[in-house]
Amino acid sequence: LLLVYVVISFEWMHRTLISFLGAALIIFITYTLGHWDKSFYIISFEEAMGAIDLNVIFLLMGMMLFVGVMKKTGMFQFLAYKAYALARGNVFILSLVLQVITAVVSAFLDNVTTMLLMIPVTIEIAVTLKINPLALLVPEVFASNVGGTATLIGDPPNILIGSYAGLTFGQFIQNLALACGVCLAVSSLFLVWWNKKDYLKAEVKDVPRTIEYLKDEYRITNKKLMVMGLMLLGFAILFFILGGMLHLPVSVPALVGSLMLLAFSGEDIVELLEKEVEWPTLVFFIGLFMVIAGAEETGLIQVIANFVKDISKGNLTAAIVIILWVSAIASAFIDNIPFTATMLPIIAFLNQTIPGAESGVLWWSLALGACLGGNGTMIGASANVVTVGL
Repeated sequence: LLLVYVVISFEWMHRTLISFLGAALIIFITYTLGHWDKSFYIISFEEAMGAIDLNVIFLLMGMMLFVGVMKKTGMFQFLAYKAYALARGNVFILSLVLQVITAVVSAFLDNVTTMLLMIPVTIEIAVTLKINPLALLVPEVFASNVGGTATLIGDPPNILIGSYAGLTFGQFIQNLALACGVCLAVSSLFLVWWNKKDYLKAEVKDVPRTIEYLKDEYRITNKKLMVMGLMLLGFAILFFILGGMLHLPVSVPALVGSLMLLAFSGEDIVELLEKEVEWPTLVFFIGLFMVIAGAEETGLIQVIANFVKDISKGNLTAAIVIILWVSAIASAFIDNIPFTATMLPIIAFLNQTIPGAESGVLWWSLALGACLGGNGTMIGASANVVTVGL
């Protein structure tokens, strides 16, 4: 587990390779050295397979297929054009509208994809206004990470937490949406103020002509597919919400909705599976689940859990603050996915041993810390890395 963390942090190897290699090594050691010395027996092959959370894998896969189809409609770029038309050349309003659009889309679709689709049109608007594109893009990235924190499907750490703890889509909205709304309001106003020098330099010339140009450039390319996609995404979200009552795993409506969209739209599933499903990410999750199961079997996770309990002295408020801030600071510098996955059994233990924690409040501390902490540095979240790269 520590080897995987170090290699991911220093980027010595692709995170998918090291997580899967780590998992393979754990099983290999179990059946070789563990054959002669039982103290090297870590986890059996069957236990390792059982540790893979297929609910997480299939939910991610279903949402990737949704995004793959929706990308072809031109909807995201159309929303950015609408933001410019709504702002009528006022850069301050434009920045706020772009942030709200990014946050809302990121709450239901993958942050990285949202940014990949918003970046080109944002750069084009920034070039038209003759301002540094980062003055619009950095606030968008913040909004993307904050918006993704608000729902069960918005950010991979939330997907992990929801699946492990059996939390519903509605519980995430109920406990995180208000906090994220406050965070979005504060970060939006702060970043607009922070970038005001850039915004004041903007050359707003012939707004109607620019609006017409953007309207031609970023039109809806396939209205029928967009309507179908939004209806089936709505169907999936409805069953995410009803899932708690029906005890329906969130991956099921995600797969049903995305596969119905493929069936009705006639899109090529082979092409989408090859180009739109991020297989390296899914394989990374599979390897990570096995590595963490190995660490749990050896008692390492229990040692960390006891350490957190001792520091907090069994006080719930102290535990909330520790988890929130440690998660946020750690997620600014290391990948928040392995961090969250490692913390899951620790939080589960603390929920049973700290008075008052049975309400599940520590899950929300972890979600807020891990997702929002990604805003701390350029490498803190995948959306940040992608934006800076482009």
